[in-house]
Amino acid sequence: MIFSQVFDILDTGIVILDRDLKVFRWNYWMERHSGIAADRIIGQSLFDFFPDLDNPRFFRSCRCVVGLGNLYFFSQKLHRYLFPFKPVSTLDKRFPFMQQSCNMGPIRDENGEITYICITVQDVTDIAVYEQRLIEMNMKDGLTGTYNRRFLNIRLREEINRALRYGNPLSLIMFDLDHFKAVNDIHGHPFGDHILQAVTVLIGTLIRNSDILARYGGEEFCCILPETNLDQARVIAERCRRTVEESMFRFQGIDARITISLGITQMVDGMDTPEKLIDRADQALYTAKRGGRNRVAPSGTLEEKQDTDDKMQV
Repeated sequence: MIFSQVFDILDTGIVILDRDLKVFRWNYWMERHSGIAADRIIGQSLFDFFPDLDNPRFFRSCRCVVGLGNLYFFSQKLHRYLFPFKPVSTLDKRFPFMQQSCNMGPIRDENGEITYICITVQDVTDIAVYEQRLIEMNMKDGLTGTYNRRFLNIRLREEINRALRYGNPLSLIMFDLDHFKAVNDIHGHPFGDHILQAVTVLIGTLIRNSDILARYGGEEFCCILPETNLDQARVIAERCRRTVEESMFRFQGIDARITISLGITQMVDGMDTPEKLIDRADQALYTAKRGGRNRVAPSGTLEEKQDTDDKMQV
């Protein structure tokens, strides 16, 4: 009776199973988060209520606890959760289920025989949210929410190595906002910040989930396009250019239109580092801007070669 009361005041889920994996104890924490009353589940197979636990990994863990007396820890980082409960955290909505750290261990009788299995369930959703935010702070741009330059270099190197290994095409788009300094000068930096955010959100809807959009610096951005050749990249870039041109951007009662210039390049022999690929895309972007802005320029054109020569002479 006393121990039953202790179980119910703990801010931790406690489940006790018999050797047949039927529920012997089900504390109030488990009742509250599962919506299953103790008198409904006690004496019943755990799998009748949680069929997803009926899997080889969970069975193997139970056998080791009963047969060998081992302790098991189910880490949130590896398993996310054992019991699919709704999260109670108000910090974030990124996790559809409560993130849990769970322990499983034996309970012995007075003769030392293992008669029950005890599972404890701890809600670590808030911790997981904070950890995820720290990771994102290290790889996301604080203003636009796109990936930052550090992450761009890491992922571009990974994609270059993958393309070299499997022989798949890889392309890169570099773009920036035309006359962005004038936007800031006329309407103020808060409006300029809004434009950067709005444009990147818009571009994000036009690329694939496998593509990587990152802020290179200032109003310049890069988009990594895995398994995409130059012609395909040009189609994507033109779609982005046209969509931005046709959009109206509004902030605090101010309406403005903006255009972007884009340079595109495809990885070729000898272009085996992020620096080389970015430099080639940057040369193409310079060609687009020198040609009048609001246009797409692929690398390798005669105009690009002339532009490169002009830049070297300046």
